Amino acid sequence: MISDEIFEEARQVVELATKRKVTFGCAESCTGGLVSGAVTAVPGSSVSFRGAVVSYVTPVKHDVLGVEAWILDDVELGVVSGECAEQMAQGTRRVIGCDVAVSVTGIAGPGGAEPGKPVGTVWFGLSTSSGVSSECHHFSGSREEVRDKAVVQALRLLREGILKQ
Repeated sequence: MISDEIFEEARQVVELATKRKVTFGCAESCTGGLVSGAVTAVPGSSVSFRGAVVSYVTPVKHDVLGVEAWILDDVELGVVSGECAEQMAQGTRRVIGCDVAVSVTGIAGPGGAEPGKPVGTVWFGLSTSSGVSSECHHFSGSREEVRDKAVVQALRLLREGILKQ
């Protein structure tokens, strides 16, 4: 069940994208399709939402989204990094054929923490026609809470990206 907060964020994204005639998509790892699920819960989302890639495993990040192997293999970077998030977002724009793309990759928990990357570490990428950026957030709470917070942030980034178009 989608929370009221998440649905409202998704509704605002769909409304803004439709009004501005901007298409968007997403690449999800730790959220496992929750961002696209929230968007498609909004009636009329098919006007602007092009689709998503749930790249839960490393080979999909590489083979489908084009994340370079040197990033994925680097112990300091890896799949939970700004570099990976940026390339996921860029790959989504290419694969999905959309104007704006957001990506989410991180550690939702309860396990999976790495040195310097505790549970709740989530990187987001945003790719638009004007460039690509990434940002890191550290969310607290259960696995479900971390994932829900990541969905809200991804939707907020999508809205920001649409406003830049």
